Amino acid sequence: MDTVTRSELVDHIEFAFATGAVTKADLLAAAAASNARPQVVVAVQQLPDQTFATVRDLWRHLADMPIGG
Repeated sequence: MDTVTRSELVDHIEFAFATGAVTKADLLAAAAASNARPQVVVAVQQLPDQTFATVRDLWRHLADMPIGG
């Protein structure tokens, strides 16, 4: 399974939002801390360098990512 879904991505990075807005670097650290697959890390790397207030803010940048599998 190479395709990353929104569900999988959220499983790995959602906890990063527990204290508020996050940066791309925060999301990469969360993915690493949760032992995300390399494909998940690549998906996070594709995000722009900005602050994200909620998980929903990611979807405009990952619009083609399927919801679940």
